[in-house]
Parts: sequence; C-alpha cells; structure tokens
Amino acid sequence: MTGTPLRVGLVGYGLAGSVFHAPLIAATEGLALDTVVTSYSERQQQAQAEFPGVRVVSTPDELFDRADELDLIVVASPNRTHVPLATTALEAGLPVVVDKPVAGTAAEARELAALAEERGLLLSVFQNRRWDSDFLTLRQLLEKGELGDVWRFESRFERWRPQPKGGWRESGDPAEIGGLLYDLGSHVVDQALVLFGPVTEVYAETDVRRPGAETDDDTFIALTHENGTRSHLYVSATTAQLGPRFRVLGSQAGFVKYGLDPQEAALREGLRPGPAWGAEPESLWGRIGSGESPLTGGGRPVPGVPGDYPAYYAAVAAALTGAGSNPVTALEAAAALDVLEAARRSARDKVTVTL
Repeated sequence: MTGTPLRVGLVGYGLAGSVFHAPLIAATEGLALDTVVTSYSERQQQAQAEFPGVRVVSTPDELFDRADELDLIVVASPNRTHVPLATTALEAGLPVVVDKPVAGTAAEARELAALAEERGLLLSVFQNRRWDSDFLTLRQLLEKGELGDVWRFESRFERWRPQPKGGWRESGDPAEIGGLLYDLGSHVVDQALVLFGPVTEVYAETDVRRPGAETDDDTFIALTHENGTRSHLYVSATTAQLGPRFRVLGSQAGFVKYGLDPQEAALREGLRPGPAWGAEPESLWGRIGSGESPLTGGGRPVPGVPGDYPAYYAAVAAALTGAGSNPVTALEAAAALDVLEAARRSARDKVTVTL
C-alpha cells in the first residue's frame, strides 16, 4: 500500500486500546496512530512513551473537533459508550471500528449499520479471534473436509480467576453491558456462526459463582445451527481445571486442541508483530483422529496455522482505500447479538429460545 497513511483516532487506552488496537494500528501499513483519547494521566503518559509523537487528548469531543484531520475512529472505550461514540463518528463523516460487542442489543447494532450505509461509511467490528491460530487451523480442516459432517462443536474460553477484579466488565449495572456472556461470549458465539452458520435454537445457563461478583462469571450456551450442527460453548472465570479450547466431532474424525492462541499474551508482554508472529509451539498443536485419546498421543498432530491479528487492520485499511471489503460487518455482529440476547433470555426464563 502506498501513499499518505490514513490517520487514526483511538478512543480508550485501557486493555483493549493499549494491548490490542494501538499496537496493531501502528503495525499496519497504510495506517498511522494519530490521536489517543484517555482521561487518565498515567495512560496518557503510557501512550506517549509507547508511541512517540502521538497526540493525546482527554475527551472524545477534542477528537471530534478535529474530525476533518482524521480518516478513521476506533472505539475501544467501555461497552456502554460504543453506540453513542460510533454514532457521533459516523455523523461526523468518519469511518469507524468498534470493539466487540458493538452494542448492547442487536437492534442498536442494526441501527448503526443503517446509519453507516446511509452515510456511505465503513463500520467494522473488532472480532480479533477470527484470526486466532486455533480458529484458522480448524477452519482450514473444515474447508478440506477432514472431519466429515460436523455433529458437535465444543468451544471453551475458560480462566481461573477466583477473585473478582472489579471494574465495569464485572459490574452488575445492566447499562455497563458487563459479564462474561457479552465479553468472552461475543467471541465464542461469533466463531460458531462463522464456522457453522445461522442458529435456530438457543439454550443457556448463566451463574454468578464468586463471592462479591455482580454479574455472570460461569456461562454455558448451547446452539442448534440450521445445518444440524450443535455448538456447546463455555465461558468461565471459575474453571480450576481447563478443558480443551476446541473439541470438534464429525462423521469421519474429531479434532481436539488445548491452549489459547499466543497473540494476546505476546501483546501484553509488549511484543509487536513481526517474523514468526502468531506461531504456536508444536506442543500446543491440536490432534485429529478417530477412536483415540489425544492425551495418550492418539491421532496425528495438526500444525497450527499462525495467528494473524494484524490481518484485521490490514483488511480495514484495504476496505478504506477501495481495495477490499469490510472484514467484520455490523450486521454480522448483530446476528451474534441476536444469539447473546436469546441466551440471556434462556438463562433468565429457563427455556429454549427459538430464533
């Protein structure tokens, strides 16, 4: 990509902004991190230290006052702010990337999508885990037909965090859109929809397990897809023994994969995309086979496709210059929110919800 880089304004410099968005934007050819919005002095200093020359402002209003100097807004602030900030950006004539979940409801997501279409602007949702190593590896196996017809897809995003950390992500205030269902659940539901398509039925169980916790920290979601595949999705902060990240059972073979994609850990450590980025060690490769236990060496190892979070912003840059398409649309995000809303209703009313 050649020419003047597109200038990016990033709203929020907490976990999402500092660990994911800022490093990936800065590493993308054709994009330049121009401005960071954060009201916290420590984060302002952190942003300037990590990205010398970046402009730092305290409020989104200061960013939008310079709308004509920017080419893209990235919203990485708390969930409750996603819709109003994205709306303001679109109304100011600026394309937008919004961290997941794009909104608290599918209806809000579709309203944003309609506004973006009306203005002829890009509205993309940061579903980075479509570029996890394990997900890319599984997708490749499915495209090759190596599992046959998939009957059951098990996906786990589990952690052991017996003490609540607090903050808006664990707030019981519905306006904060916190809890694991909308946090990690946004990832596992999105992945299931990408792999196996639309859903007809949703059943869920959500629990608040930890003393002092205010919102769900142990959640199970069962999906029935139109194609007959059943997805069993687990998200938890209370898992003392972690299960496999994926267990996928098909008519010809099964695939089992343990361990999380290495990219988040690398970014948290301050590493940046470069040679061998996203590659998993052989010890973490999944195994494919039938009638055998991967724990005893059964099946054959499947070399992991390297994870590629940088591909998301490369695709955004291409879409903005007319050289590609939106990597994750707001309507795709709305479909996932349909499922999350149904899951919340299922858990609350103890029913299976038909979509």
